[in-house]
Amino acid sequence: METDTTEETVYLSTPGWCGKRRVSHCESCHSYLLCQEAAVAFHFLWRLGHVHPGTDIELEILWKRGAVLSVQKFRTVEDHLIAFEVNQAFTRNDINIAALFGNEQVSEDTDNGDLTSYVSAFIEKEVGNDLKSLKKLDKLIEQMTENKMQLEEQVLTISSEIPKRIQSALKNAEESKQFLNQFLEQETHLFSSINSHLLTAQPWMEDLGAMINQIEEIERHLAYLKWISQIEELSDNIQQYLMTNNVPEAASTLVSMAELDIKLQESSCAHLLAFTRATVKFWHKILKDKLTSDFEEVLAQLHWPFITPPQSQTVGLSRPAGAPEIYSNLETLFCQLLKLQTSDELLTEPKQLPEKYCLPASPSVILPIQIMLTPLQKRFRYHFRGNRQTNVISKPEWYLAQVLMWIGNHTQFLDEKIQPILDKVGPSVNARLEFTRGLMMLVLEKLAADIPCLLYDDNLFCHLVDEVLLFERELHSLYGYPSTFANCMHILSEDTCFQRWLTVERKFALQKMDSMLSSEAAWISQYKDITDVDEMKVPDCAETFMTLLLVITDRYKNLPTASRKLQFLELQKDLVDDFRIRLTQVMKEETRASLGFRYCAILNAVNYISTVLADWADNVFFLQLQQAALEVFAENNTLSKLQLGQLASMESSVFDDMINLLERLKHDMLTRQVDHVFREVKDAAKLYKKERWLSLPSQSEQAVMSLSSSACPLLLTVRDRLLQLEEQLCFSLFTVFWQVLVEKLDMYIYQEIVLANHFNEGGAAQLQFDMSRNLFPLFSRYCKRPENYFKHVKEACIVLNLNIGSALLLKDVLQSASGQPPATEALNEVGIYKLAQQDVEILLNLRTNWPNTGK
Repeated sequence: METDTTEETVYLSTPGWCGKRRVSHCESCHSYLLCQEAAVAFHFLWRLGHVHPGTDIELEILWKRGAVLSVQKFRTVEDHLIAFEVNQAFTRNDINIAALFGNEQVSEDTDNGDLTSYVSAFIEKEVGNDLKSLKKLDKLIEQMTENKMQLEEQVLTISSEIPKRIQSALKNAEESKQFLNQFLEQETHLFSSINSHLLTAQPWMEDLGAMINQIEEIERHLAYLKWISQIEELSDNIQQYLMTNNVPEAASTLVSMAELDIKLQESSCAHLLAFTRATVKFWHKILKDKLTSDFEEVLAQLHWPFITPPQSQTVGLSRPAGAPEIYSNLETLFCQLLKLQTSDELLTEPKQLPEKYCLPASPSVILPIQIMLTPLQKRFRYHFRGNRQTNVISKPEWYLAQVLMWIGNHTQFLDEKIQPILDKVGPSVNARLEFTRGLMMLVLEKLAADIPCLLYDDNLFCHLVDEVLLFERELHSLYGYPSTFANCMHILSEDTCFQRWLTVERKFALQKMDSMLSSEAAWISQYKDITDVDEMKVPDCAETFMTLLLVITDRYKNLPTASRKLQFLELQKDLVDDFRIRLTQVMKEETRASLGFRYCAILNAVNYISTVLADWADNVFFLQLQQAALEVFAENNTLSKLQLGQLASMESSVFDDMINLLERLKHDMLTRQVDHVFREVKDAAKLYKKERWLSLPSQSEQAVMSLSSSACPLLLTVRDRLLQLEEQLCFSLFTVFWQVLVEKLDMYIYQEIVLANHFNEGGAAQLQFDMSRNLFPLFSRYCKRPENYFKHVKEACIVLNLNIGSALLLKDVLQSASGQPPATEALNEVGIYKLAQQDVEILLNLRTNWPNTGK
């Protein structure tokens, strides 16, 4: 029977067993259908005695795998379980016992019908209508009996194991429950004990906390007093050393005091810090004044500073009296002053220019060198500050040259006398570099003060920039001053000054371009009389312009930041584009005379600039700028991914845009020249086109072959133009010119003369003579085998001059093997590689000297 059921959960509670099982509620009879798993559980609980008969609940057993096989109503659990066992007995042979424990694997036939139907189907399958099959019944009965016994053994085995497991699980649960109760009782007891202990200990904790706070405060006071005692002890030691004139030990003790000052920098004890700093300052001033006085005295004995050039210096050449003692004192005092370096850095703030100049951070010049620089600093300020006659704003070269001279005058002494002392002491300090850094600060201060005064006077500002760049070049090349240290380029890179520099640079560059293009010698090569040097045939204006760009590169390549260099690079590219436009304008004026001297000079100029820019693109400096530009473009998203990839892979360069424009202009100008010459050649070839190739005498009828008279204008025109342009164009341009001209000339002769006429034996021979002995040799001075550039004409002459037998044979092969390899092989055998098979057939048909057979 079928029932409409809805699922819900019911709770089954009996003595000794509690649980919930999913059951289905029957809407028709309002009874509950217990699933097979729950029924089996009840069965075993009943066997164990945990479920007692007579439990007053209404249950129905539902054994369902696609259909309901048995539905019965019972009022008690006892009746329920008895019915369950009966139902199981009927189906034991047809249901896998494992289904009772979760698998529910039931025979497919049993799922589809009741037991009777199953038995009928089974007998029908095994026996059927054949009476002879009844012999199998004994065997089937025996097999079924054996299966029944196996299944009963499995059921008995499982029935004996499951109750033991359930009993063991229940026992473990009871034991766990007992342990949990014990733990809960212990936890309650401990909680009470802890609360009681905390209440008892609370007063003690408060008293102990107060005592700990007092101890910590006393310890702080004690530490404070220890610091003061330590500082006072060091101060007393310094005083005693000075009283006994033991300056080295006093200096060493001051170093220890300065180190204590450094350690206390993070302390919040303001008064202790102030006391320590005041003590350090007090003794530092005393020691510094004493050592400085002694050091200056020794320097005076050495005639420091050296105002005259090294050649005229007496030091090192004619030593003063007592020189060993003087140099010993110099070394001693120098080392003692070095010990004051730590305290000097604590107390003295180095002079700094405003942040807008973006000077790189650098340590202070060491104290002994500062003292050695003092007289030179006084001289510099005296001469180049205030209203002195030497302080002329239009003469920056005066103070720049003075600084360079001072560096040169003292280099030998610093390298030979001071550097060994520094090497002994240990710190990696370069004496000459420290000396130069000190003088460089004077220059930077002077520049920072002067530039605002002449910023808007183009001539003065440009002169200042020129002198500063010259000074920087000498400083780096002669004295090895690193570009990573503060230098004049940082002052020129300040935003206002830099923008003014760019403006002035552009202005003077444009003026220079105007003057070079308007010069009478603008389009004449400076090296026209020197063949080896004048391969490029560069006009003066182009060479001057590229020199201008090179000078600009030298001027800005030492700028400290890549962004500033990129701005100058943009200026260079703008100037190149402007020069290209000017060349284009001049070229348009000369278009009517495209073979003239000036037109060729412009073409040479364009080619030269493009070639030089392509060479610069591989220069390390511009490759570095390309990488910097790549980073800037990537940040600003100003280029496509393809363009960024090309820049990153070095497939393109920073000058690619300019080079492409110049190459396009060069191509247009060359094309115009080739077209002009080609028009002249076509005009000169008009008589040659009308030659009667059909009626010319054969070679045997002439004593000597001679050039066709109608070909003379053509050949003379080609020869004259080649000589003219070879003289006026550079080698690379002329090579392109004659090769393009040959290509056009080859096609013209082939199409307009060869294909437009018919040839007898004499005409074909005359054409070959004119070409191979007269036209081709005109280009022999430019290449070894000029006939290879006239492929169409050369191969046409071969076809037209084949003897009759070879021509007939070739014609037969072409007609019988059209498009096949034999045809290609036959053409290659006679020297035809360029012309197609159809072209050869046309040429063969242009011959008139065929035999009377009609072939």
